[in-house]
Amino acid sequence: MPTERPSPEQRQFARNLRGQLTDCERLLWRQLRNRGLAGFKFRRQHSCPPYVLDFYCAELRLVVELDGGQHFDEAGLAKDRLRTAYLQHHGLEVLRFSNLDVIRNLEGVLTEILSWIETRAPHPNPLPKGERELD
Repeated sequence: MPTERPSPEQRQFARNLRGQLTDCERLLWRQLRNRGLAGFKFRRQHSCPPYVLDFYCAELRLVVELDGGQHFDEAGLAKDRLRTAYLQHHGLEVLRFSNLDVIRNLEGVLTEILSWIETRAPHPNPLPKGERELD
């Protein structure tokens, strides 16, 4: 995560966005909130200067972005590539879904996020150091 702290204006901007979720963000948020997905805490409209992330899980360093129509023209795609590169440079993973994915296939979106978590998240109950699996 970038070490730069959000300015008061950036914090207020993120706060305003939290109050104005799109229908798609609201649908996904209902599934992610209150540790609703595999017990991981997600934040919505999380300030990460110079960006505001749609959904962010600090424990996993995972960003989930929902993209509307403006993201699919050349300018939008270019901005998204820069944003993703910036976030990845700071050690964050980014999963992107279109708004249509959420509307038409919310279960598929959740399954893809869960699949990512299962392949990358630390085991919730690791073996103590020095113990091995018995044959």
